[in-house]
Amino acid sequence: MALIEYAKQELELSGMFDKDADYGGELAKSVMELIEVFSKQGHSGQSADMVSNLFNKLSRLEPLSPLTGKDEEWSQITDGVFQNKRNSAVFKEDKDGKAYFIDAFTLKTQNGSCWNGRINLKDGSSIEKCYIKDFSHMPTITIDVLEKEIKKDDWEMWIEDESQLELLAKYYDFDIND
Repeated sequence: MALIEYAKQELELSGMFDKDADYGGELAKSVMELIEVFSKQGHSGQSADMVSNLFNKLSRLEPLSPLTGKDEEWSQITDGVFQNKRNSAVFKEDKDGKAYFIDAFTLKTQNGSCWNGRINLKDGSSIEKCYIKDFSHMPTITIDVLEKEIKKDDWEMWIEDESQLELLAKYYDFDIND
């Protein structure tokens, strides 16, 4: 019961039940439903942590074990493009093509904003796709980039320390595009 009371109090204090809160307060109601089920299960500290972590991964559609790359893991989403059924950020460009991970890197600016996309190098070339070397090791690598406003609302961004690419290359193959 303490968990339910705690969760309700925290959601109330943060204004999450208010009509002007996210989804008109419905988000807090949804969380409370989950908390009530979780509380009824009577977990100890260790099992509560394990269940929470497992639920978090599954609710985010994250696989629990490494991908295999086998044919049954893929579905064709457009002509010649396949997406992995277990990790929606993994693609390949034909049935027997090399798999690539669109979340292989996150770009982080000096101001702390982050996004995915293309890595621009100092020489004007770029890296767009990171091909998976080993399905059992697919980390997301943070790459520091510098951003500079050239003119109003027009920005240039590039990687300052290209040695960061060594860590990316440990897990992924990539082509540098001119």
